[in-house]
Amino acid sequence: MTAQHPERVLPAAVLWDMDGTIIDTEPIWQQSQVELTSRHGAEWTHEDGLALVGSGLERSGEILRDKGVDMEVEEIVQWMTDYVMERLQAGELPWRPGARELVEELHDRGVPTALVTMSRRKMALVTADALGARGFRVVVAGDDVDRPKPYPDAYLAAAAQLGVDPTACVAIEDSATGVASAVASGAVTVAVEHIVPLSEIAGGDVHLTTLADVDVDRLVELTTPALAARTETASR
Repeated sequence: MTAQHPERVLPAAVLWDMDGTIIDTEPIWQQSQVELTSRHGAEWTHEDGLALVGSGLERSGEILRDKGVDMEVEEIVQWMTDYVMERLQAGELPWRPGARELVEELHDRGVPTALVTMSRRKMALVTADALGARGFRVVVAGDDVDRPKPYPDAYLAAAAQLGVDPTACVAIEDSATGVASAVASGAVTVAVEHIVPLSEIAGGDVHLTTLADVDVDRLVELTTPALAARTETASR
């Protein structure tokens, strides 16, 4: 018998990570860590910075404090957030290839989107505001949830606010921590490798190296098998 290919399944919503997925802020976050630790005479390596990619800011603050930054965790978080925001507001946002175009096309095709980030809301709104009316219907930030990624809370909150089932959604992430969060929510997960290699991570339905040239039709083509499988499972 010939295997039947499922008909194209449009996601109920697409849920986007921000840092490293939509805008290339990871190098700025890492520079903030280098400058802050340097000010406090603390030792900090490039590997230390890579280990924090995708983590909640509170965890980053705890690790920086443990490394020798003589500030409270919340002070560290605010300092880093202000550092990154100042640099974003000083120039054009560093969009990741294909990301802005895909968000806007999803809007044009009637597919709602949400921004799901562990950055603070005030910073998330810089990106959301830049996209304007063709951007996100919902923003869920790190200070909106009790548990950060890799817990699924932020993705579950975004789906709930959009009024959709998370298993009918596609989530787009760039870090192992973020992928774990999206997978735990039940969303079909697209891992787009950027700063941290994702070739050996467990989980994720689709692995890409870039979103350049990925339009809505291509995204649907890539995610339909996983979305169809979830729909079939839910109907049993």
